[in-house]
Amino acid sequence: MVTKASVRLLVSLGCVILAFAGNAQACAICFSGLVVTPGQRLDAADQAVIATPVDGQGRFRVMEIVKGDGTVGDILVQPGLVTPVAEAVMSVDGLTVGDGEVAKLDRKPVLLFHDKVSEKWTSLGAMSVDFAGWLRQLAQTKQSAETPKRIWPQLTLTSSYLTDAEWRDRIVVVAQQLESPEPLVAAIAYGELSRAPYAVTRLLKPQLDAAKLLTWTNDPRLASRRSAYTLLLGIAGGSGAVVALEQQIGAALATGDANNLSALLAADLELRGASRVDWLETTFFADHQRRLPEIQAALLALSVHGGADGTVPRQRVIEAYRYLIKARKPMAGFVAMELADWEAWDATADYVAIIRSKAVRDPAEEFAILSYLQRSPLTTAQAALDPSADQRQ
Repeated sequence: MVTKASVRLLVSLGCVILAFAGNAQACAICFSGLVVTPGQRLDAADQAVIATPVDGQGRFRVMEIVKGDGTVGDILVQPGLVTPVAEAVMSVDGLTVGDGEVAKLDRKPVLLFHDKVSEKWTSLGAMSVDFAGWLRQLAQTKQSAETPKRIWPQLTLTSSYLTDAEWRDRIVVVAQQLESPEPLVAAIAYGELSRAPYAVTRLLKPQLDAAKLLTWTNDPRLASRRSAYTLLLGIAGGSGAVVALEQQIGAALATGDANNLSALLAADLELRGASRVDWLETTFFADHQRRLPEIQAALLALSVHGGADGTVPRQRVIEAYRYLIKARKPMAGFVAMELADWEAWDATADYVAIIRSKAVRDPAEEFAILSYLQRSPLTTAQAALDPSADQRQ
């Protein structure tokens, strides 16, 4: 019963208490961990080529080798292979056999991946051979073996783990093609940006154009990418970014619109630094008129900065989490797993008191707090877990 409740809470909180194992953590504001990006599919493929249809019977001539063995001019045969329709190319999911339309001779070349498990070729969509070199650069940034990642409480994500060093190489390659005029290239670049650790994304600051990012965040056609570009706007900085973020945060608070609020707050923290956390605590945690989605957004913004441990030091984020624990005891479990992952054991006494007072009613939150206490090395945590402790006192 607790397991089901935990999973339900994980979804309902928008992954606020999501915690990945390992050093390179995907930015939770942009990436849910439930989507396999084209870049991850490239990492998983044993072969990748750009090929052109020879006929309508699933025969393709290789024009460029992106990854793996093969020779330019080879003929690949995959009966029933289809290419995604143009509208679907903008998705980071890509398409496979049966999702699109049969390849036609008059279409552009297509990007094909070969899966060594299924031993089949799949098409990600149309792509010019001009981008083969960029794809090879992207593929070469992945050298390490797959490493499973833990998702709270006991789920795993094994797709395309990258080390910190690999991410530093990859993010530079990705930045070259953000909003490329080639739709599939733009989708691949955005997919990798969306799952890059925030600490790595911050390294792009010298390359970012704030004016261009501001345009992208206001483009309704890029609504699904707004959060990532909002974060980049905060990293890029500049007076235009400050004014734009102030206006958008003010509008969001006035209307109660929390759709992009986590990204706006994270960008605002990047621009203003640790001193801005005081305002966030007062505005979202102390004000009991704030709705749950707004509180979630504030927590998610803090989580991103706590993971990066940069402009806003992790210790200041921990202090903000403890402020939440005291100001909103029924929500104390929201941050328990992340505090445990950061080994922030100073909250032990707070959590012991909350468990004894039964302030938290949700079984999943209680489970998260008890998990924190089980991991805490402090003796008070052990006493809290001992059912006879209160009888002895």
